[in-house]
Amino acid sequence: MKAAIVILNWNGETFLNKFLPLLIKHTQLPEAEIIVADNGSTDGSLELLTRDFPHIKTIVLDQNYGFAGGYNKALQQIEADYYVLLNSDVEVTENWLEVLINYMESNRDVAACQPKIRSYYKRSSFEHAGAAGGFIDFLGYPFCRGRVFGVVEEDKGQYDDITDVFWATGACLVIRSELFHKVGGLDDEFFAHMEEIDLCWRLNARGYRVVCNPESVVYHVGGGTLDSEHPYKTYLNFRNNLLMIYKNMPQKLLNEIMFWRKVLDYVAALQFFFTGKTENARSILKARKDFEQMQPRFEEKRKENILYATRSECPGMYDRSILKEFYYNRNKTFDKLMKSKKRKKRE
Repeated sequence: MKAAIVILNWNGETFLNKFLPLLIKHTQLPEAEIIVADNGSTDGSLELLTRDFPHIKTIVLDQNYGFAGGYNKALQQIEADYYVLLNSDVEVTENWLEVLINYMESNRDVAACQPKIRSYYKRSSFEHAGAAGGFIDFLGYPFCRGRVFGVVEEDKGQYDDITDVFWATGACLVIRSELFHKVGGLDDEFFAHMEEIDLCWRLNARGYRVVCNPESVVYHVGGGTLDSEHPYKTYLNFRNNLLMIYKNMPQKLLNEIMFWRKVLDYVAALQFFFTGKTENARSILKARKDFEQMQPRFEEKRKENILYATRSECPGMYDRSILKEFYYNRNKTFDKLMKSKKRKKRE
């Protein structure tokens, strides 16, 4: 089997019913198998699979291990050259997988690849989680070609070139199975959110390429598990972002970055508080507290990663502050960020 398309499902009966038929229809690669790994669902997902999709292989996990832990446990049971991590709320299109696999077969130094991610509801626009490939600034804030913070662009073909990126979205991620395991897979302790960025950071630091190939297009519903402003999602994003920085950032940059992140995290908490989102503000404070408690457990992970990080400070990292560029310089799209960077270099 060349490719295993693995959907990690948690109470996604509606999405499976809607999108599995299209996935089956548009997956023509002969050596590809679709597998649903159920992450302790309590809805009718398993009954639906048994009744309507009996030919689809199912892996049943005994509880919800989160995105990271669930995928790790499922992929340990699967043999394939490529793992394809696919959200249950993704609508694929014709030849979506063939394009990605063929590209990776022709480019052996590419460890992971994503398609262009458009919004399921706003079909001509990019989708927040991935868009046309992910980047990160030197303070650890992620953004995408086609999406910077909450500004999502219309897809006019402006990012249709195949390009190396810092991270590829876990909503639809093709990765070489050998390298997935070699760099340690997803980090179980993240549970959900930022785990694919952490994985891609480790791949980048070890000299492998991560790519977005927009010749493949999928449509993502997004927010199927947690709303974008849910306090728990805020908590996971802030906590995991700090854990990811601590795990991967070179030592000579770490102390300064952690200082500024502490300042900026408290500013973010105050902004939530004064706009009436007190639970989100508390989530940030809890995230910082839990990060400090978890930090000693991550020392060994950091030691291993830094051996590679010293070779290159931060491959593919945007060396300016995305916050400053977005809020102060009013550069709110990816192309404007890149133009500003080139202009500053000339100066």
